[in-house]
Amino acid sequence: MQPVDLTTLRAVLADLTQAKTGRDPVLPARVEWIQQTDLWTVVIGLRTLTARPCLLLCWHPQAARLHLCQPPPKEPDGFQFSQFLQRHLKGLALTELALLEDWERVIDLRFAPRPGDPPYRHLYLEVMGKHSNAILVDEAGMILASGHGVSERQSRIRPVQPGLPYEAPPALTDPIPQRSEPFSWWQERVALIPGPIGQRLLRCYRGLSRHLVEAMCHQAGIPPQTSTDHLSARDWQALFARWQDWLTRLETGQFDPAPTPQGYTVLGWASPPVSSAVRVGGTESLQQPSRPNLHQLLESYYQAQLNREQFERERHRLLQRVSTLLKKLYQRREQFEAMLADSTQAEVSKRAADLLMAHLHLWRPGLHHIELPDFASGQTVKIPLDPEKNAILNAQAYYRKHRKQKRAQDAIRPLQEALGQEILYLEQVEASLQQLETYRDPQDLTTLKEIETELIEQRYLESPTRNSGTESLRASSKHASPATFNPHRFTSPSGFSIWVGRNNLQNDQLTFRVAQEHDWWFHAQEIPGSHVLLRLPPGAVAESEDLQAAADLAAHFSRGRLSEQVPVVYTRPKLVFKPKGSPPGMVVYKQEQVLWGRPSHAQLLIASALGPH
Repeated sequence: MQPVDLTTLRAVLADLTQAKTGRDPVLPARVEWIQQTDLWTVVIGLRTLTARPCLLLCWHPQAARLHLCQPPPKEPDGFQFSQFLQRHLKGLALTELALLEDWERVIDLRFAPRPGDPPYRHLYLEVMGKHSNAILVDEAGMILASGHGVSERQSRIRPVQPGLPYEAPPALTDPIPQRSEPFSWWQERVALIPGPIGQRLLRCYRGLSRHLVEAMCHQAGIPPQTSTDHLSARDWQALFARWQDWLTRLETGQFDPAPTPQGYTVLGWASPPVSSAVRVGGTESLQQPSRPNLHQLLESYYQAQLNREQFERERHRLLQRVSTLLKKLYQRREQFEAMLADSTQAEVSKRAADLLMAHLHLWRPGLHHIELPDFASGQTVKIPLDPEKNAILNAQAYYRKHRKQKRAQDAIRPLQEALGQEILYLEQVEASLQQLETYRDPQDLTTLKEIETELIEQRYLESPTRNSGTESLRASSKHASPATFNPHRFTSPSGFSIWVGRNNLQNDQLTFRVAQEHDWWFHAQEIPGSHVLLRLPPGAVAESEDLQAAADLAAHFSRGRLSEQVPVVYTRPKLVFKPKGSPPGMVVYKQEQVLWGRPSHAQLLIASALGPH
């Protein structure tokens, strides 16, 4: 993830504080509301004479930033920091936005009762990687609250606690870049110690970032790893021209934000050609002639990056949880099978008791076993005995063992059947999680959220609390709503739509709410997987190629996706039923037909609709 550097902060502040053609000024603005959306992000709702912008402040360790944003959805806010901000800032005017020091990544948001009044409150946003923070300070310079506190045990140099005076982060000691610095002095400083040109620039001056240095070198046609000893005079001149361009933009506030294949730039460097495919925020899209403004660019990029990180983290957590549950259920199934195997010996115990009762006269005290002829075959049967008991007591013990084994058999079979259904259900959930291999768009995160909701409702996960200290998907919807229902969509060879559910909630909605009587329903036979619907207009007839394409997709979106062929059943949706009380995604069907699905043949349809994995 590309971190926000000083150049990006300067670009944001220039955009917010300078008068822009076609846009009303953001400052001064009245604070109307404040909402904290997660552990690291606060959105401040502002009101100007003509608009109601929203300002996002984030102190996330990898994505600390400041920019305008879209209003967040209204949700209960139980964060203590936002309550402090509401109490101290609501109704005040945001009058100024400025860097605390020109070459430090600390932004001072100044609030006053009215525009023109001296600052009454300061909100410092410190953009410093893992040390990022947001700190509310009163007019006397005392800390009122912070995004996260820093105790004296954590930092003796600079604790951050309410009641302590606010101290700016320790200033860097590297030289400040000067536009007036001659080329010869600049070159001498950078080349003083031989090394990669990218590293030398970072070590010789403050205000630079790895991303900026790499872009500067590439614009000059120099690989960042090139040693300073191997740079020609022409290379030095080209690099110095980029250096001067950067400093000029910082002084004049003239920035050119644009997406790049690796992230974004605010200098217009390394921007892709117009109308070319680029990756904005990690998703491939078609670059339009009009570039997004700086705030849209930052919001889309960082939201996509954070979504991807959250997706990978939560997918791993859910997969680990389901895998642990399945492991325990498999062990329980083995125990049940062992108990059933033991219960099959019930008739053997009864036969031993009957033989003992029929041959009481053959028993002698102290016997450890006795050999008696079987009633049916006449063959000799060896029966173990307890030497401390007589024949009748030994027979009674065998009769008791027989009754116990029979009861166990009757009790275990329904438990074993219920356990099998539970295993099948969790294997279905596991298959849905495994199909979500990579993050593509926000719908993937929504799909993961629905899976978490389902596991909470089925009591496999605890319902998360807002202030638990651990991030969660916090899904609350009971069923996939039409607004979030977005299954995979493909097109068959004849042009018919093929819909594939992404999780059990979507599978149920696809099968029992969306499907029409003239559609075809597909599912891998006796294998966990997605429900697939071949959608046909009334009166249309599916060709064999259409049925095969749907079967291939059903095979691919199942646990048998690594096989060459997978048996797939298909039938009309009206012949698919949901057993009473069964969990989401579990169905029974009848009058099914079978096709052999080929998972590898579904790749062409998937690549055309979703892009390559």
